[in-house]
Amino acid sequence: MSYRIFYWLTVLIPTIIIGGFEFVRHDFLLPYMSMETGNVYITLLTLLLSFLFATWMFRTIERMNAKIVEEQARRAVYEERERLARELHDGIAQSLFFLNVKLKQGQLDDARVAVSAIDNHVRQAIFNLRSLPEEGSLEQRLEKWLTQWSALSGVDVTPQLQIKENFYTPAEEVQLFGIIQEAFANIRKHAQAKHAWIQLTTNEPRGWTLAIEDDGIGMSGLSETSKKYGLSMMKDRARQLQASLDICTRSSGGTIITLTSHTGGFAK
Repeated sequence: MSYRIFYWLTVLIPTIIIGGFEFVRHDFLLPYMSMETGNVYITLLTLLLSFLFATWMFRTIERMNAKIVEEQARRAVYEERERLARELHDGIAQSLFFLNVKLKQGQLDDARVAVSAIDNHVRQAIFNLRSLPEEGSLEQRLEKWLTQWSALSGVDVTPQLQIKENFYTPAEEVQLFGIIQEAFANIRKHAQAKHAWIQLTTNEPRGWTLAIEDDGIGMSGLSETSKKYGLSMMKDRARQLQASLDICTRSSGGTIITLTSHTGGFAK
C-alpha cells in the first residue's frame, strides 16, 4: 500500500463517517434522538473509528519502514561487497605476480610470505562477504571479526566497544567497518606488533570516537604504497562520515589512529 492511498484514506474516511452520520441523523433519526445525544454518539463514534484507523495505519507504516530499512541495509552491504570484490581481485593479482617473480628467482622465503598474504587476504574477504547486518549488531560483528583477525594474525586484540543500538545507519556501518579493517590490515602487514587496542564509543546526540593503537614499530614501518593507498582510503571514508582523522606515534612505540565525529551522518 502506497503513501498516496494513506493520504486519501485519511482525507475521506473522517468525512464519510461524520458526514454520513450527520445526514442519517438529521433525515431519519431526529425525531428519535435529541441533538445532545446525537453529539455524544458522533463524538464516541469518531473517537472509536479514529483509534482503529490510526492503529491500523501506523502499524502498516511501521512494517513498510522496516522493509525500507532492511533494503537499505542490504544495498549498503552489496555495494561494499562489490568494492571488496574489486580489492580482492587487485590484491590477489598483485600478490600472484609477486609470487611468480619470487619463484622464478628462487626466493622461497619471500614466496612463502606472498602465499601467507594471499591466504589472510582471502580469509578476511570471505568473512566480509558472509557478514550481513541481520546477523547481529555492529558490536557483535566487530567482536567476531576481531577474534578471527587475531587468530589469523597472531596479534592479541583488546576491544572496548560501547555502541548504542541503531546508532549508525547501514551505510555508515559499512564505511566504519572499512576503516577498521584497513587499520588492522596495516597493523598485520607492517607494524610488527604484538598487541593492538580498539575503542569505539558513541555519545549523545550523534557524536562518536574511534581509537585504534598498536605496540609496533610505528609509521616508519609503512611502505610508501601503503601510506598512499591505505591512508587515502581511510581519509576518504572518514570524510564521508564527517569525522576528523588523526594519526600519531605512541610515546611507548607504535601508532594511534583516532577518528572523532561530533555530528554523524554523511557528507553532502
